Amino acid sequence: MTRTKNFSGLVQEHVRSDPKFAEALLREAINAMLSGDVDAGKTILRDYIKATIGFEELGEATGAPPKSLIRMFGPRGNPQAKNLFNVIGYLQRRAGVELHVA
Repeated sequence: MTRTKNFSGLVQEHVRSDPKFAEALLREAINAMLSGDVDAGKTILRDYIKATIGFEELGEATGAPPKSLIRMFGPRGNPQAKNLFNVIGYLQRRAGVELHVA
């Protein structure tokens, strides 16, 4: 039987190779959260972070410990709005994306 890659691995690979896909993924994560599906948004953001900046560099950039960020975007994570918006703001600036809520 052929071994297949897991879905997160495939998504991360695609993010690294396609900047438009990466931007769409960031937008989708934020839209999911704004629509009330925080768990899906956290999962998508976790994959995005792993594929782009990584938790170590994100921690340095935001002043948050990497382990706290990993927990924050984990299945049982419950991020405070301040921390979440700090991360989202940094990711937007880094990606050159400016998202607005209408």
